[in-house]
Amino acid sequence: MKNILFVLTSNDEMGNTGNKTGFWVEEFAAPYYKLTDAGYNVTLASPKGGQPPIDPNSDTEDAATEDTKRFDKDKETQEVLANTKKLEDVDQEDFDAVFYPGGHGLLWDLVESKTSKNLIESFIANNKPVSFVCHAPAILKNIQDTDGNVLIKGKNVTGFTNGEEKAVQLTDVVPFLIEDMMKEKGANYSKIGDWQPYALEDGLLITGQNPASSSKVADLLMKKLK
Repeated sequence: MKNILFVLTSNDEMGNTGNKTGFWVEEFAAPYYKLTDAGYNVTLASPKGGQPPIDPNSDTEDAATEDTKRFDKDKETQEVLANTKKLEDVDQEDFDAVFYPGGHGLLWDLVESKTSKNLIESFIANNKPVSFVCHAPAILKNIQDTDGNVLIKGKNVTGFTNGEEKAVQLTDVVPFLIEDMMKEKGANYSKIGDWQPYALEDGLLITGQNPASSSKVADLLMKKLK
Protein backbone atom coordinates (compact mmCIF):
# COMPACT_ATOMS: atom_id res chain seq x y z
CA MET A 1 0.00 0.00 0.00
CA LYS A 2 1.11 3.59 -0.61
CA ASN A 3 2.93 5.61 2.03
CA ILE A 4 1.97 9.23 2.64
CA LEU A 5 3.86 11.79 4.70
CA PHE A 6 1.90 14.39 6.69
CA VAL A 7 3.87 17.51 7.70
CA LEU A 8 2.52 19.62 10.59
CA THR A 9 3.66 22.91 12.09
CA SER A 10 5.67 23.10 15.32
CA ASN A 11 4.83 26.77 15.91
CA ASP A 12 2.27 27.69 18.56
CA GLU A 13 2.68 31.50 18.49
CA MET A 14 0.38 33.77 16.45
CA GLY A 15 3.12 36.19 15.42
CA ASN A 16 3.80 38.62 18.28
CA THR A 17 0.18 38.84 19.44
CA GLY A 18 0.67 36.57 22.45
CA ASN A 19 -2.17 34.38 21.15
CA LYS A 20 -1.76 30.65 20.60
CA THR A 21 -2.04 28.85 17.27
CA GLY A 22 -0.88 25.60 15.66
CA PHE A 23 -2.45 23.22 13.15
CA TRP A 24 -6.20 23.03 12.53
CA VAL A 25 -7.62 19.74 13.83
CA GLU A 26 -10.16 19.15 11.04
CA GLU A 27 -7.45 19.61 8.39
CA PHE A 28 -5.46 16.82 9.98
CA ALA A 29 -8.26 14.49 11.08
CA ALA A 30 -10.42 14.48 7.93
CA PRO A 31 -7.68 13.50 5.47
CA TYR A 32 -5.90 11.27 8.00
CA TYR A 33 -8.98 9.12 8.52
CA LYS A 34 -9.96 9.15 4.86
CA LEU A 35 -6.51 7.89 3.87
CA THR A 36 -5.93 5.42 6.71
CA ASP A 37 -9.45 4.00 6.39
CA ALA A 38 -8.65 3.36 2.72
CA GLY A 39 -5.53 1.43 3.73
CA TYR A 40 -2.85 4.05 3.14
CA ASN A 41 0.09 4.21 5.55
CA VAL A 42 0.47 7.70 7.00
CA THR A 43 3.62 8.95 8.74
CA LEU A 44 3.59 12.25 10.67
CA ALA A 45 6.45 14.74 10.84
CA SER A 46 7.01 18.28 12.12
CA PRO A 47 10.01 20.64 12.28
CA LYS A 48 10.70 19.93 15.95
CA GLY A 49 9.26 16.42 16.12
CA GLY A 50 7.06 15.24 18.99
CA GLN A 51 3.66 16.78 19.69
CA PRO A 52 2.68 19.50 17.22
CA PRO A 53 0.55 22.30 18.72
CA ILE A 54 -3.18 22.24 18.07
CA ASP A 55 -4.79 25.60 17.33
CA PRO A 56 -7.15 26.07 20.31
CA ASN A 57 -9.75 27.65 18.05
CA SER A 58 -9.99 24.39 16.09
CA ASP A 59 -10.66 22.37 19.22
CA THR A 60 -13.94 24.04 20.17
CA GLU A 61 -17.52 22.79 19.91
CA ASP A 62 -18.40 25.10 17.00
CA ALA A 63 -15.40 23.84 15.01
CA ALA A 64 -16.24 20.18 15.65
CA THR A 65 -16.93 17.74 12.79
CA GLU A 66 -17.49 13.98 12.72
CA ASP A 67 -13.76 13.56 12.09
CA THR A 68 -12.66 15.80 14.96
CA LYS A 69 -15.08 14.03 17.32
CA ARG A 70 -13.59 10.73 16.22
CA PHE A 71 -10.09 12.08 16.87
CA ASP A 72 -11.09 13.27 20.35
CA LYS A 73 -11.89 9.67 21.30
CA ASP A 74 -9.04 8.07 19.35
CA LYS A 75 -6.22 7.48 21.85
CA GLU A 76 -4.18 5.52 19.30
CA THR A 77 -4.06 8.38 16.78
CA GLN A 78 -3.44 10.89 19.57
CA GLU A 79 -0.40 8.83 20.55
CA VAL A 80 0.85 8.78 16.95
CA LEU A 81 0.39 12.56 16.78
CA ALA A 82 2.33 13.05 20.03
CA ASN A 83 5.34 11.35 18.46
CA THR A 84 5.84 12.98 15.07
CA LYS A 85 9.21 12.47 13.44
CA LYS A 86 11.61 15.38 13.03
CA LEU A 87 11.21 16.82 9.55
CA GLU A 88 14.95 16.70 8.93
CA ASP A 89 14.90 12.93 9.51
CA VAL A 90 12.40 12.08 6.76
CA ASP A 91 13.21 11.34 3.13
CA GLN A 92 10.84 11.55 0.18
CA GLU A 93 12.26 8.22 -1.07
CA ASP A 94 10.22 6.52 1.65
CA PHE A 95 6.91 8.04 0.52
CA ASP A 96 4.57 8.23 -2.46
CA ALA A 97 3.12 11.67 -1.64
CA VAL A 98 3.16 14.46 0.93
CA PHE A 99 0.25 16.29 2.56
CA TYR A 100 0.40 19.53 4.57
CA PRO A 101 -2.57 20.27 6.87
CA GLY A 102 -3.13 23.96 7.51
CA GLY A 103 -3.63 26.21 10.51
CA HIS A 104 -2.04 29.61 11.06
CA GLY A 105 0.99 28.18 12.88
CA LEU A 106 2.83 27.15 9.74
CA LEU A 107 2.97 30.75 8.47
CA TRP A 108 5.80 31.32 10.95
CA ASP A 109 7.80 28.13 10.54
CA LEU A 110 7.12 25.93 7.50
CA VAL A 111 6.82 28.77 4.97
CA GLU A 112 10.46 29.76 5.47
CA SER A 113 11.78 26.27 6.30
CA LYS A 114 14.61 25.22 3.97
CA THR A 115 14.11 21.62 5.10
CA SER A 116 10.46 21.72 4.06
CA LYS A 117 11.30 23.49 0.79
CA ASN A 118 13.92 20.91 -0.13
CA LEU A 119 11.54 18.09 0.75
CA ILE A 120 8.68 19.41 -1.40
CA GLU A 121 11.01 20.08 -4.33
CA SER A 122 12.38 16.56 -3.97
CA PHE A 123 8.84 15.12 -4.24
CA ILE A 124 8.23 17.22 -7.36
CA ALA A 125 11.56 16.19 -8.91
CA ASN A 126 10.63 12.55 -8.37
CA ASN A 127 7.18 12.95 -9.92
CA LYS A 128 5.25 12.52 -6.66
CA PRO A 129 2.13 14.49 -5.64
CA VAL A 130 2.31 17.34 -3.12
CA SER A 131 -0.89 18.49 -1.41
CA PHE A 132 -1.86 21.40 0.82
CA VAL A 133 -5.05 22.69 2.44
CA CYS A 134 -6.26 26.05 3.80
CA HIS A 135 -3.19 27.96 5.08
CA ALA A 136 -0.75 25.27 3.97
CA PRO A 137 -0.68 26.54 0.34
CA ALA A 138 1.22 29.52 1.83
CA ILE A 139 4.22 27.16 1.90
CA LEU A 140 4.23 27.24 -1.92
CA LYS A 141 5.50 30.83 -1.75
CA ASN A 142 9.14 29.72 -1.96
CA ILE A 143 8.85 26.44 -3.87
CA GLN A 144 10.54 26.06 -7.25
CA ASP A 145 10.11 23.53 -10.02
CA THR A 146 12.94 21.41 -11.41
CA ASP A 147 14.01 24.28 -13.69
CA GLY A 148 14.27 26.74 -10.81
CA ASN A 149 11.08 28.59 -11.72
CA VAL A 150 8.22 29.51 -9.36
CA LEU A 151 6.27 26.26 -9.05
CA ILE A 152 2.81 27.84 -8.87
CA LYS A 153 3.29 30.24 -11.79
CA GLY A 154 0.55 29.47 -14.32
CA LYS A 155 -0.81 26.67 -12.11
CA ASN A 156 -4.45 26.28 -11.05
CA VAL A 157 -4.37 26.69 -7.27
CA THR A 158 -6.49 27.76 -4.31
CA GLY A 159 -5.96 28.51 -0.63
CA PHE A 160 -7.41 30.47 2.29
CA THR A 161 -9.12 33.54 0.82
CA ASN A 162 -8.69 37.20 1.74
CA GLY A 163 -12.35 37.17 2.77
CA GLU A 164 -11.87 34.19 5.07
CA GLU A 165 -8.82 35.82 6.68
CA LYS A 166 -10.84 39.00 7.20
CA ALA A 167 -13.66 36.97 8.75
CA VAL A 168 -11.31 35.55 11.40
CA GLN A 169 -9.91 39.08 11.94
CA LEU A 170 -6.29 38.15 11.23
CA THR A 171 -5.65 40.14 8.05
CA ASP A 172 -3.24 42.46 9.87
CA VAL A 173 -1.60 39.65 11.89
CA VAL A 174 -0.52 37.16 9.21
CA PRO A 175 2.82 37.76 7.43
CA PHE A 176 1.01 37.83 4.07
CA LEU A 177 -2.34 36.97 2.52
CA ILE A 178 -2.30 33.68 0.63
CA GLU A 179 -4.68 34.80 -2.11
CA ASP A 180 -2.58 37.92 -2.80
CA MET A 181 0.71 35.99 -2.70
CA MET A 182 -0.48 33.39 -5.19
CA LYS A 183 -1.69 36.04 -7.62
CA GLU A 184 1.59 37.97 -7.26
CA LYS A 185 3.52 34.78 -8.07
CA GLY A 186 1.56 34.41 -11.30
CA ALA A 187 -0.62 31.50 -10.22
CA ASN A 188 -4.08 30.97 -11.65
CA TYR A 189 -5.73 31.39 -8.26
CA SER A 190 -9.44 30.66 -7.91
CA LYS A 191 -11.95 30.28 -5.07
CA ILE A 192 -15.62 29.77 -4.38
CA GLY A 193 -17.74 31.14 -1.53
CA ASP A 194 -16.00 31.56 1.80
CA TRP A 195 -16.01 28.36 3.89
CA GLN A 196 -17.30 26.23 1.00
CA PRO A 197 -15.43 23.02 0.07
CA TYR A 198 -13.15 23.60 -2.92
CA ALA A 199 -10.03 21.79 -4.09
CA LEU A 200 -7.97 21.76 -7.28
CA GLU A 201 -5.47 19.47 -8.93
CA ASP A 202 -2.90 20.69 -11.44
CA GLY A 203 -0.33 18.09 -12.35
CA LEU A 204 1.44 16.99 -9.15
CA LEU A 205 -0.01 19.92 -7.19
CA ILE A 206 -3.21 19.62 -5.13
CA THR A 207 -4.61 22.53 -3.09
CA GLY A 208 -7.72 23.11 -0.97
CA GLN A 209 -9.29 26.43 0.03
CA ASN A 210 -10.27 26.03 3.70
CA PRO A 211 -10.93 23.49 6.49
CA ALA A 212 -14.07 22.19 4.75
CA SER A 213 -11.90 21.32 1.72
CA SER A 214 -9.68 18.85 3.61
CA SER A 215 -11.57 15.71 2.52
CA LYS A 216 -11.66 16.90 -1.09
CA VAL A 217 -7.87 17.26 -1.09
CA ALA A 218 -7.55 13.71 0.26
CA ASP A 219 -9.95 12.47 -2.44
CA LEU A 220 -7.89 14.11 -5.19
CA LEU A 221 -4.69 12.73 -3.67
CA MET A 222 -6.06 9.16 -3.58
CA LYS A 223 -7.27 9.49 -7.16
CA LYS A 224 -3.82 10.71 -8.19
CA LEU A 225 -2.08 7.83 -6.42
CA LYS A 226 -4.24 5.28 -8.22
